[in-house]
Amino acid sequence: MERSSEEEAAVDEEDGEQAPNRIMRSDESAWNPGRKTPKGGLSDPSTDTLTLRLWKLLQDKCEMKPTPNDMISEDRGEALEPDRDDSSLTLSVSPLPSSSSSSTTSCSNHQKKFSSSSSTSSSSFLSLSPPLPPSVELSAVLTGTRLTLDVYKCGASALPLLWRSVPEQLKGLQYLRLGSEDKPGLDGALDVLPYLTKLCSLSIRGHRFYNTEGDPLPGLLTTLPSSISSLSLLVDLDLSFNQLTSLPPCLFSLPVLSTLLLCHNHLSALPSDIDQMASLTYLSLMGNQLDSLPPSLGQLKALQRLDVSYNLLQQLPDEIGSLGKLVTLELSHNKLKQLPETMGSLLSLRELIIYSNDLRLIPDSLNTLPLLKINVRDNPLGRPPTPPPLPPPTPAQEIPRIPELHLRFNQHSFCVSSAGCHVFIPGGAELIFPPGCLVTPTRLQWMEKRPDRKWVWLEEHDILLSCPLELRPHGITFLKPVEVCVPYRRRKKREVIIRKFDGHSWSSLPTVLRRGSPNHSSHPRGRPARLACCSVSQFSWFMAVSCPVKDTCSVTPAGALLVSSSDPGVKLHFPPNSTVQVRTITLQVLQVSESEVQTLCGDPQARVSPLLCLSQTPSMHFLQPIKVQIPLPSGVTGHSVDESCLHLFHGDPAAQTWTDITSQVSLYVTQLYAIFYITHFSWYWLWYTTQRCVSGVVRKVYQRLKQFKVQFLVLQRKTDPSQVLLQCLPANKVEGQVQSLLEQYDGPQPSDFCDLLEGEQFFAGFERGLDISADRPDCVGGRLCFVFYSSLKNLKEVYISPEEGQKGPVRGQVSFYRGEVPENLPEEVARKRKGHDNQWLATLPLKLPALNSEKNYIREELHCPLNLGDPESGYLTEANLLSISLQIGEDWRVIGLNLGLSYEDLARLKYKNRDDLGALVLDMLFHWARGQRDAGSGSVSRLVAAMKDSGRTDLAEEIEDIVSIGRTKYEESLRRVGLEAESSSLSETQQ
Repeated sequence: MERSSEEEAAVDEEDGEQAPNRIMRSDESAWNPGRKTPKGGLSDPSTDTLTLRLWKLLQDKCEMKPTPNDMISEDRGEALEPDRDDSSLTLSVSPLPSSSSSSTTSCSNHQKKFSSSSSTSSSSFLSLSPPLPPSVELSAVLTGTRLTLDVYKCGASALPLLWRSVPEQLKGLQYLRLGSEDKPGLDGALDVLPYLTKLCSLSIRGHRFYNTEGDPLPGLLTTLPSSISSLSLLVDLDLSFNQLTSLPPCLFSLPVLSTLLLCHNHLSALPSDIDQMASLTYLSLMGNQLDSLPPSLGQLKALQRLDVSYNLLQQLPDEIGSLGKLVTLELSHNKLKQLPETMGSLLSLRELIIYSNDLRLIPDSLNTLPLLKINVRDNPLGRPPTPPPLPPPTPAQEIPRIPELHLRFNQHSFCVSSAGCHVFIPGGAELIFPPGCLVTPTRLQWMEKRPDRKWVWLEEHDILLSCPLELRPHGITFLKPVEVCVPYRRRKKREVIIRKFDGHSWSSLPTVLRRGSPNHSSHPRGRPARLACCSVSQFSWFMAVSCPVKDTCSVTPAGALLVSSSDPGVKLHFPPNSTVQVRTITLQVLQVSESEVQTLCGDPQARVSPLLCLSQTPSMHFLQPIKVQIPLPSGVTGHSVDESCLHLFHGDPAAQTWTDITSQVSLYVTQLYAIFYITHFSWYWLWYTTQRCVSGVVRKVYQRLKQFKVQFLVLQRKTDPSQVLLQCLPANKVEGQVQSLLEQYDGPQPSDFCDLLEGEQFFAGFERGLDISADRPDCVGGRLCFVFYSSLKNLKEVYISPEEGQKGPVRGQVSFYRGEVPENLPEEVARKRKGHDNQWLATLPLKLPALNSEKNYIREELHCPLNLGDPESGYLTEANLLSISLQIGEDWRVIGLNLGLSYEDLARLKYKNRDDLGALVLDMLFHWARGQRDAGSGSVSRLVAAMKDSGRTDLAEEIEDIVSIGRTKYEESLRRVGLEAESSSLSETQQ
């Protein structure tokens, strides 16, 4: 069953004081920390010679400073080569062998070191730090016929020296892995490759390491020498993530080359003689700049898998139909407008991936391939051809650049003149006012509302992706359309639209999706935000919503064909004369999980087809029956189907009822599809079950489609147990969220699974000795009010205190309850949610420490203001610090460094607030201010100096003005109470 909640991956923070990792074989017997050196405590002279020569070479080659990113781990998410035995290397923390400590005592931590503690040359190890872990045994990178030199930077530099030192061990190599981020080392390694004539698998690729900013280092390979043709046994070759602009000619001389990976290079064309590589079975050209494929590609008769996705292809050669053994063809993210009919000859083809192209029609010849699976999403299938593009504007017609306006978090109003303006709102939203949309300068306002059912209206299966954005004034009319762009979170196989609320009703607007402007100073996580954009003539409320993909077409008396873009097996055939007027048809397809269907209905043999949601405007019966084609439930074919177990259900979206209409329609089955005829549009669902199928079971399964499995968190801040975080998360995001919060919070494990609807209201109440302030605006009847929206943050941070009369540590609990039942639920579901037991969702424990002797521990923590300095030398209140933080923006990192915060502190703060720049800046400034509480006077002057050093003289002057005004008020207050003379005389006496 499809879920549209955002999938986020929590990233563990690096601990700078942790001992570096050591690369070793998974077989621990290969390395014994307690092994002894040869008699006399000396290592093998031959080993010392090899390691010292390697040290000298790599000391010249590797000059980059180490970073935590220099270590390779599986968490990078890099796709490893299929033939790579990654289990041969594992990471573990281990000190250097004691025998090598004397040889490295005088070396700096930033030098490259080699040593040995083995009695034989075969057990010698390299010790480089940085960028290597403390010890790397030679047996860890050279195991039998496998040499892995891409586990550390500049590893390719070691290959020439190893060849000169231990050539006999290298001559039998069959598997070799090299990184290509170091040009001198790579050139030296390429000179050695022709001598390794036993090689079967070779990898020379980039993106194996990351720089200090977390970006992958590109490979520097631009070509291969002709001498590579001597590798006559080479079967697998990986040259991905490099700088190749053309196919190296030497590859044509490799007689048994079967797998060739050229992903993410700079290839713009393939040579016409590529048919010479007749032994290829797998060719990957993903992520290049190919705009065409040569006809000779069709001569690769052994090719079984071809990947040319993420290129610039506009058409395919007809000869591609000659690839008789082709099983998988990946063409996604190109510019294809049509597919050749010859593809119907690919009888071995099982998977065709063509999503994100410009295809409006699938060749009929592909329908003759019964075992073929096609992924065609994000294509304009069934839509009429687009009109020809407009001619480019003449110089006189060129649109002038409009000024940009970047708002801060505390700026909720702005002025737009007749010249237009591009307004950037904190959080990622953008407003584009074209020139001439207003006659006179006008002040406008924006406000982001908290998600509430009063401001949010969702249709069936809709999911809220953004907070409602209110733009004022509502009544103003623009002379030209204004573009409103709302940021939204990622969606999964769903359509994103903008909903508008005009104060009386909601409506959906035509929406265009794009990325935000790169120069936006407030976009999340430093990357352009995803934007849903629409054009409006008046301001009101706007929000981004995801819904199942809608496919539409206009049906005329001549008839039409509508094909689902999310499932091409779903088709609607409108015969001629089915209508006398033009109708607009909308088709939505929802995929359903079979495992949940089997669990809910108790039938292990149950299968269901996709759910069809059909609607039309105007709504009336058709004059002729409409032919509907729908895929049979998975695992059911026309040969094996028992038609007595096949049921077609009709759903009424208003009444939420399902009726078995199998006996009322003409239903027949082909090999892959079920076909029936209808004259009325609604919802249709095909079930295959061996048990008696009743409408109640169908309603139960349908209701599960609309629910999300959630869990609750209740965590206490480690530094202040009275501050409690309450959160409701989709179940698939709980584990990552808990891991990311463990540094700052303590608390119980997440609750058991619960089911919530999108937009359902629930409450959290503190019980058994715990209390919160009832003055909170979201506190209703002593309970905190939540509204669950799966793609938004459902959390609250509150302060709690013991109830009156409590002594000693207080143990209590937080309980979550359902709210009122939504109005649109069917009676059966609403009845199940009534009663005290069914309203309860989860209960999690809490514990407050004992109060101090003055019985004011909690209250002191709650109300202690975060102020800086003193009235005499300079004073800033907590409110002043908040106002300053709202103006810092993207300069927060530089200011934090100038305030004396460490890189580790800034990285931790950035990860903690990675979705909210405003919260990040505020947390950074308050984190520094908390450290200044016991630092005495001068903290304000340090803040002013940091602002000046960061280039923010405007903020430095504002702080000085605040301090000056405060000092003046302080002196006036002294003068009013007659203390000025006393303070002056006291200071003179002290002098």
